[in-house]
Amino acid sequence: MTILVTGSTGTIGTQVLAFLDGRGVAVRALTRSPETAQFPVGVDAVKGDLSDIDSVRAALDGVTTLFLLAPNAPDELTQAMLTLDAASAAGVKGIVYLSVFKGEAYTDVPHFASKVTVERMIHAAGLPVTILRPAYFIQNDLRQKDALLGASVYAMPIGDKGISMVDIRDIGEAAANEILRRERADAPLPHATFALVGPDALTAATISALWSDVLGRPIGYAGSDLDGLEQRLKAFGPAWLAYDMRLMMQRYQQDGAVATDAEIGRFTTLLGHAPRSYRDFAEDAAAAWAAA
Repeated sequence: MTILVTGSTGTIGTQVLAFLDGRGVAVRALTRSPETAQFPVGVDAVKGDLSDIDSVRAALDGVTTLFLLAPNAPDELTQAMLTLDAASAAGVKGIVYLSVFKGEAYTDVPHFASKVTVERMIHAAGLPVTILRPAYFIQNDLRQKDALLGASVYAMPIGDKGISMVDIRDIGEAAANEILRRERADAPLPHATFALVGPDALTAATISALWSDVLGRPIGYAGSDLDGLEQRLKAFGPAWLAYDMRLMMQRYQQDGAVATDAEIGRFTTLLGHAPRSYRDFAEDAAAAWAAA
């Protein structure tokens, strides 16, 4: 029995592999560059890409459980749907699919809409899948270092409605738990869906106050300028992706993305402990920055 992890060298895939390490299962990691990938001991690196269906089919040979993370790309929907179809044809008994929190509400955000469409395929086909819906990643705010330390401002334009940001370690741990539950089952398990969310409803005001406390000096909010956000993102990636991220942040400003107590409770049960807080992240980040 073998587990296949896609997106294996990225932010979440790396966490998934770390939490599967030492759990007594055979793990295969899909990567475009197996010769340079650095995985935990025992992980079998296989060459492939979700945009290359032949490589996906080859990687799925002998796989019993699949972790599917489709990249944020123009053909994300096609890659995910073809991979799911190939997994079904290969007889994979369990799948864990990484979707997105509030995807069903934010259908005007391209990468949210793609994931919701994949969820519809999963339901229509009756696939044995756990759908994980993570909120905005807490660790994205590591990019706020220069703004926080240099300009004394929090520069991500999150607005005042609230976002239940989630720690990437909790995403990796939850995914590993569900992968193992499906892998160790004698037969395909029923469909399940979890929101992966943090315990805090973070707003411009609360996050600025939190950073002020952690850093020991006043931290302001740089404002809700979406034009500026889009221009900054263009410096690091393609224009389509910058606009996609702008649309996401626009919806956060308009409607927020706050988890319910029930969603937090189900996630806590899945993890086996309370989700990590933003303060925990901020304190760790501040200590690392001070030591650098």
